[in-house]
Amino acid sequence: MRAQSSATAAVPIAVTAPRDRRGFGTLQAALGVIAFSLTFPATAWGLEGFGPWSLVAVRSVLAAFIAGGCLLALRVPPPDRKHWPGLAVVGAGVVLGFPMLTTLALQTSTTAHAAVVVGLLPLTTALLSALRVGSRPSRTFWTAALAGAAAVLAFTVQQSGGALTTADLYLFAALLVCAAGYTEGGRLARVMPGWQVIGWALVLCLPLTLPVAAVALTVEPVTLTAHSVAGLLWVAAGSQFLGLIVWYRGMAAIGIPKASQLQLAQPLLTLVWSVLLLNEQLTVAAPLTAAAVLVCIAVTQRARG
Repeated sequence: MRAQSSATAAVPIAVTAPRDRRGFGTLQAALGVIAFSLTFPATAWGLEGFGPWSLVAVRSVLAAFIAGGCLLALRVPPPDRKHWPGLAVVGAGVVLGFPMLTTLALQTSTTAHAAVVVGLLPLTTALLSALRVGSRPSRTFWTAALAGAAAVLAFTVQQSGGALTTADLYLFAALLVCAAGYTEGGRLARVMPGWQVIGWALVLCLPLTLPVAAVALTVEPVTLTAHSVAGLLWVAAGSQFLGLIVWYRGMAAIGIPKASQLQLAQPLLTLVWSVLLLNEQLTVAAPLTAAAVLVCIAVTQRARG
């Protein structure tokens, strides 16, 4: 009787624990999306006082110092040699490529326009994930993902008047490198804590970002204002480190494709911040896109793959 009772009592634990982990993973990925949604407005603030190269290099150096301090304080041993190529991909895509390309784009593009173009990132990440780690989402998942991407693309075309600009080319390139970094980071977060993934990637890039920051600060003019300092601090600590910690942990818990679809909400959140923080004007298409995207998120989160 006791053995039967113990077995019966153990059933709910075995069934509910994975669901709890998935729910917590979804929450962490959502927190990452919120952090990322502030990146473009914070970058626009940072560009008020820093040049593009200075802003990107200094943000990476500051984030690397934060990450390196945490790694040293907790005496975390270096990753196995087999993980360093993956960390290099994370560094090239998330630490260097995406920040630099989007910062260059924001010199001539509004944050609202940039946000909707980067809204294609979830589909790009899901595609690279399928190629890299062999994930095979269901047909329903792909249908909803493509519908969400189509809604974002239509919004982008409407905003830009149907013509691609140099800023758009920077943004499309940013999509590819960031999706590669997300995919590799999500894979590595299955074998090491998510904060260590981005932490080691930042430290790996430090020998490059530190001299670039030193040179850029002497070449580009710097004007310290409340906006520029706040923007720099957020993209360094919030977007570059803390946001990526919860993002990679979320991807490891719920899977790269499903986590990436949560980012469909990111451009819409960024639109809200662009109004509140930058006084940009929204178009009528924004709430329509928001409704379409939220429906797609709900479908992808329910779809089994």
